[in-house]
Amino acid sequence: MASCRIVSRSSLFLLQSCSPRRTQRIFSSVFLPSLHLPSFSLFFTNRFSRSNPNAVSTRCFASISAATSPLEVEDIVADVEPPEVRTQDTVEHLLTHSNDVARLMKMERRSVELDGAEYPHKGRWFPYLDKYSCGSSWLNSGEILEALDSLILDSRKERFKNVVRNRSYSVCLVVEGLTDFGNVSAAFRSADALGFQSVHVVSCDASKRYRENRHVSMGAEKWLDIELWNSTPECFKILKSRGYRIVSTHLGANAVSVYDMDWSCPTAIVVGNESRGISNEALELSDLHCSIPMNGMVDSFNVSVAAGILMHHAVCNRTSRLGCHGDLTSEERQILLAEFSLRHSKSAISIANELAKRKGSAISSTEVLL
Repeated sequence: MASCRIVSRSSLFLLQSCSPRRTQRIFSSVFLPSLHLPSFSLFFTNRFSRSNPNAVSTRCFASISAATSPLEVEDIVADVEPPEVRTQDTVEHLLTHSNDVARLMKMERRSVELDGAEYPHKGRWFPYLDKYSCGSSWLNSGEILEALDSLILDSRKERFKNVVRNRSYSVCLVVEGLTDFGNVSAAFRSADALGFQSVHVVSCDASKRYRENRHVSMGAEKWLDIELWNSTPECFKILKSRGYRIVSTHLGANAVSVYDMDWSCPTAIVVGNESRGISNEALELSDLHCSIPMNGMVDSFNVSVAAGILMHHAVCNRTSRLGCHGDLTSEERQILLAEFSLRHSKSAISIANELAKRKGSAISSTEVLL
């Protein structure tokens, strides 16, 4: 019993000595000049801080000298990136507010009515110009990347570069008449994960069943180019002018197996309504019908699953034929990298706008002097 009491007292002492209050009393005299923190206790990891949006980021140290080292303090500041602010840009909001979809894309885009024959890389659509406009002033992609270099962590910049390297506009996804925002969100998530940059939504029904879908899309909509269309003919007309062939999923006698298709040419994959499938109008306007071979008792997939299978096979087929799925030129990769950097945070937009204004003022001043 005596030994038990000794062990209990020792355990209690250890718990008390490691508590925030106890820690504050022991190390309250430690001075951290770089951060001017009131006490050393802020550097002890608190498992409850993750749920507190106002909590200070923490790190464990092996000794007091390590904690007060100027190098370590600088590393703490450098390693912490400002958290992204949750905005209204969810799938539901974007699909019901077309103006917000347009604002989501930052670099200046080519005209929607552009004839495919006029596009410099015929057969390969790329939507962005090397231009970010702010009023009468503008920046190119190189100027944007240089201005935002210090704002974005190196690890984040490497992530952007890797994603852009594997992105392609040569195959895009079209969802027609879906009524379930959960399915749309899941399709967007698959598109982003597989390297598809362009997605199109046609006549999305207002009677939605899933209100909260943030965890379904995992924020993929922030990094995609989303275009909304009021009708199937309008969407297909523009896609064909950009050089795409239209391939609709359909279980019909003339449908080609997805495994027999050549995905190396520009293709728009169309998936249809959860219950009715592809509309007759879309089937008539399509260049080709395709299907996914199935060997079970059920002869259909969930629409988001079907979209994922189609996109995954397209990537595999393109990789087999071309060596990789990503096919952007070096110039296009730089422009898309600038686009991603601008979408990174509101601070990025503020910095770019300020730089554009200064550039415009400098040009104006030079013109006056001349």
